Amino acid sequence: MISDKLKETAKETVTTLSKTYGIKSIIFTGDQEKNARQVAKKLKIDEYYAELLPVDKVNLLEKMENKKNKNSIIAFVGDGVNDSPAIARADIGISMGDIASDSIVEASKIVLMNGKIKNLLDAIHISKKTMMIVKQNIIFAIIIKILVLILTVIGVSNMYFAVFADVGTSILCILNSIRLLFIKEINIKNNM
Repeated sequence: MISDKLKETAKETVTTLSKTYGIKSIIFTGDQEKNARQVAKKLKIDEYYAELLPVDKVNLLEKMENKKNKNSIIAFVGDGVNDSPAIARADIGISMGDIASDSIVEASKIVLMNGKIKNLLDAIHISKKTMMIVKQNIIFAIIIKILVLILTVIGVSNMYFAVFADVGTSILCILNSIRLLFIKEINIKNNM
């Protein structure tokens, strides 16, 4: 009997996905049912599907796609060539880059380059921070432009002030965005 080795931070990652982000994890595997059950038990995952061929994984994803509500997203994380069709079919396909073949990397929207499943949490954390900063920049730019427009219409400011405000807004938005370069890895032990 051969089974895949469980990634060292898998349990903590699955727990954090569930508790912090409300993400439900499901196991799709080509492995035997007994092995899948053991892994699901270790990871505290209630739903698993075993002895699946690549086409079975795609069919299951399509059934889930038909049942989900319109605001839900289905992500699929895989590391083998047999996961390529499911990764391509999912809303967000994620591959483990260190062991992935070219076909699986090509099918993926996200590649975890060092193969650590914990980096999935980092990707979610960074994407949430990025969206927050994008929204801040848009709101800031719109407020400044409306304010300068109003001041120009009532005759308080001139074209030079408008150009200065436009360039200044761009510089401040860029500086605000630079904060993304300093985001640290999240510590899953402290995040649970």
